[in-house]
Amino acid sequence: MLFLNWQAIIFDFDGVIVESGDIKTQAFGELYRSYGPEVEAAVMEYHKQNGGMSRYRKFHYFQEQLLHQPPLTPQEEQDLDQRFSELVIEAVINSESVPGAEALIHNAYKHIPLFIASGTPEKELQRIVEQRGLASYFIDVRGSPQTKQALIAEILGAHALTPEKVLMVGDAMADYLGAKANNTAFLGRVRPGDTNPFPADVKVVSDLHPLLKC
Repeated sequence: MLFLNWQAIIFDFDGVIVESGDIKTQAFGELYRSYGPEVEAAVMEYHKQNGGMSRYRKFHYFQEQLLHQPPLTPQEEQDLDQRFSELVIEAVINSESVPGAEALIHNAYKHIPLFIASGTPEKELQRIVEQRGLASYFIDVRGSPQTKQALIAEILGAHALTPEKVLMVGDAMADYLGAKANNTAFLGRVRPGDTNPFPADVKVVSDLHPLLKC
């Protein structure tokens, strides 16, 4: 699993490079707290079960399926997005790194191209990566509103990469399904204590140190 075995690595961001999953779960809960504890709990659970999905898709799901209200207008979606960003962005910038992530990035970028494909809105993601001092290590940093499958496909095509020689590292089924649809290899990251969401045949790690080892 050593990083040198791959032509390139595509990383998800939350839960793979930074330990920010709980930050975003709590932010979703806070955003919908005024609708009562049942809605708040349902929102947080849906977010946890759908890691890697664009927040915009979640906003629309909550609006129509949980709140049973008319579809969000563009302005309502923008307002939710702005409030969510205000709740999370500084906390994510200052959150802990996934163990082994920074060492892997600092070593691997000298040998192979590295990319990020995340469900976080692209401009926000790029700001966070920049503020964490990581921008120079990545060839491209891509985020929503594109789906994970589309982001991976665009990275592969734009950089003439051979899918079977590219590794996608993710912590959610959206990452796994995006990798599978594009025929890339996949490594799942499962935080200690969390339930493994992946099929039994998927190799998983608790941190990224194994990619540094021979």
